[in-house]
Amino acid sequence: MAGRMVVGTAALAGLVRPASAPDPAGGHRVLPVAPELTGLLPNRGLRRGSTIAVAVGQPRHSGATSLVLALLAEASRAGSWCAVVGVPTFGAGAAAELGIALDRLALVPHPGPEWATVVAALIDGVDVVVTAVPATVSASVADRLAARARQRGSVLVPYGRWDGADVTLQVIRGAWEGLGAGRGRLRRREVTVSARGRGAAARPRELTVWLPGDALTRVIPRPVPGAAVASVTGRSAAGRLRTVPAAPAAEPSPPALTLVGPA
Repeated sequence: MAGRMVVGTAALAGLVRPASAPDPAGGHRVLPVAPELTGLLPNRGLRRGSTIAVAVGQPRHSGATSLVLALLAEASRAGSWCAVVGVPTFGAGAAAELGIALDRLALVPHPGPEWATVVAALIDGVDVVVTAVPATVSASVADRLAARARQRGSVLVPYGRWDGADVTLQVIRGAWEGLGAGRGRLRRREVTVSARGRGAAARPRELTVWLPGDALTRVIPRPVPGAAVASVTGRSAAGRLRTVPAAPAAEPSPPALTLVGPA
């Protein structure tokens, strides 16, 4: 069975370990992400206790799901437990292809009216909790869940509109590659990801990557000389990472999520 389906809080007791417990893989306060994504995060990884939102762009199926999977992959490979809540169409096959360990992945596809209770229970025992954000979630409930993540040392990854996140990532542009003149197959997508947030993440940034790339994720080389960026393939490539002027971000609408494979 791909992942584990869990319903309610009682079923979680024997399934997860406390996020505050010693990490057998040697992780500490920051969980790793793919090297190409480190420049988007103030701690160059997923800091325990933080809220890293992934906003949904327009059109909704704009690469945001692939970005979520890319954020989880390195932490999962390093031994962290992950959970995905409220995404009934979640593609376990796509997750496995990106390196997410399915035996450390908890799935709650239909949390029902007790969504906040389910997410809170997972925060208590799972390292990274991804959750689709219901349209009806109130600011007070969101604040309580973010505070719980800070207290428990879990990383909360809301997928959709979430005010007050430490960092909000959003795919703002994307173009597919692989199709030729009437033939070929879609193979990868060039996406530009923006990051904005609070504190150390207050200055907006943009990064252009292949998602997935030759080895899952790779910074796109520039046609002119630039700073060297290490790729996950072990090769050196010049990537495009730049600071952009702060500007009001459009509020995305709540997501209608469909995952059909690595986008």
